[in-house]
Amino acid sequence: MTAKKGMSANARVTIAVLVVAVLVIGAVLLVNRSGSDTPSQRAGEVTADVLWRPDSNSLTTSPDNAVTVVEFLDYQCSACVSFYHNITKSLEQDYAGKITFVIRNFPLEMHPLAEPAAKAAEAASLQGKYQPMFSKLYGDFPAWALMADGRNVSDDTVRAQAKFESYAAEIGLDLAKFRSDMASPAVRQRIDQDKADGEKAGVTGTPAIFVNGSLFQPVARTYADASQQLRDEIDGALAA
Repeated sequence: MTAKKGMSANARVTIAVLVVAVLVIGAVLLVNRSGSDTPSQRAGEVTADVLWRPDSNSLTTSPDNAVTVVEFLDYQCSACVSFYHNITKSLEQDYAGKITFVIRNFPLEMHPLAEPAAKAAEAASLQGKYQPMFSKLYGDFPAWALMADGRNVSDDTVRAQAKFESYAAEIGLDLAKFRSDMASPAVRQRIDQDKADGEKAGVTGTPAIFVNGSLFQPVARTYADASQQLRDEIDGALAA
């Protein structure tokens, strides 16, 4: 009798990521509804000049910037990738042209590949391809951000860089310029500025989302409910 084949490595990684996503949402929502007196909460609305700058990267823009959604994120953060797949990716599509959706870098020290990924995204932005690189980094998250077990974060910079360069090639970037820009002081400065602005806004963890300057604090237990709560806030701002 032929022995049954075991589950493929890709399938195991996919399942592991889904399990992590389910576990993460509860923890993230609990943190955001814990009532801790962060600087953001004490200050009320955070001013626009702190949250986003004229050269900040945007997934979608509106003509008048009347409603802005700003997300401070860490590309190697499991909670951030879970929010992307379950909440923010659909916002980008459904509110295209209606809101200005700004992304800021906030790499955390606990994630060794967060800064290299941020550099890849910023280098792509210098060639006008920020959004495609953003989608690649989150869409192929396990391939560069996680170890082979699909659970623990990777610190393999060589593998990650190879992946970043493959994404750059796929989206049509000049690879020599991409490599040079990743290592440039200009890209380093952009990331440092984002982090500094995030700290001024009271950001201590990721993802941190602001709607017209107000910190989004989900009280839901599921992604669907959190997504609806965020959409309600955006819709309310659009109707104001």
